[in-house]
Amino acid sequence: MRAARLIKMVLLLQSRPAMTAAELARELEVSERTVTRDAQALSEAGVPVYADRGRAGGYRLIGGYRTRLTGLARGEAEALFLSGVPGALREMGLEDAASAARLKVSAALLPSLSDASRTAAQRFHLDAPNWFTEPKSPELLPAVADAVWDDRRVTARYRGREGEVERELEPYGLVLKAGVWYLCARVPEDGSFRVYRIDRFTAVTADGERFERDGEFDLPGFWEERAEQFARSILRAEVVVRLTEAGARGLPYAVDPAAAREVLAAAGPPDDDGWVTVTVPVESEEVAHAQLAALGPEVEVLAPQSLRARFARDAVRLAGLYKT
Repeated sequence: MRAARLIKMVLLLQSRPAMTAAELARELEVSERTVTRDAQALSEAGVPVYADRGRAGGYRLIGGYRTRLTGLARGEAEALFLSGVPGALREMGLEDAASAARLKVSAALLPSLSDASRTAAQRFHLDAPNWFTEPKSPELLPAVADAVWDDRRVTARYRGREGEVERELEPYGLVLKAGVWYLCARVPEDGSFRVYRIDRFTAVTADGERFERDGEFDLPGFWEERAEQFARSILRAEVVVRLTEAGARGLPYAVDPAAAREVLAAAGPPDDDGWVTVTVPVESEEVAHAQLAALGPEVEVLAPQSLRARFARDAVRLAGLYKT
């Protein structure tokens, strides 16, 4: 434990011109007294750590000293590529590995580039969850992430539509979509690839057996295809609507964007009043009612009649509320 802390202290001093005892204590999560002892130990071991006395003093390396202890471990190198997603790293249990990797890279950079990681972090940040939702980290995510990194089969219990089921899986990759974690996995039983929500796992046990990955598997491509299939699969109903020009512009923001753009592109010319009539695929009449209500008077529902009747009742109620 102390050896790792001493190495980290050297890397910290190598990546910055100087650091106070308080700054080192905060970074190393120890007391200032421990920092003093560690600096003395490094000096005795031949590392040229110099202590500047006084109020503005601190510790620094002299003589352009550069350690060779900057090689990245495999886990650190892999975590480094995810360092732009700090929340995801924490949830997968990789925050410490990423921090160590960033520190080693900073220490290996030329002095003129030593602030590169800080300046980048101040300019780019990814906040994955949706607005107005409380992000929740699935309890079993770290166990699943470990299996993904190590290519190890797992036995997982999963809450599905027909109750809880147990299945052996080969975990290929993790996807974070709008604050929700998904596992893309192959089922050895039939060789099919499937998608599972991590928060629906009730138990995950790594069998210890490694599986051989399909070299042709493309996680981004697979996810894009499945996401499109899912979006299409839930559009099981249709509504016929008339739209003003403003309504047509707003339709992709009210219903499925891809479906809206497709029907608008195929729409005929506007009628004499400047309205266009389109048939829009929707999830259900209930969902369509909530979605199309956002367009207000820029949309008129023509069919089905039951949905048109709902909007008619809404119009009567609104007229009563806003009568003068």
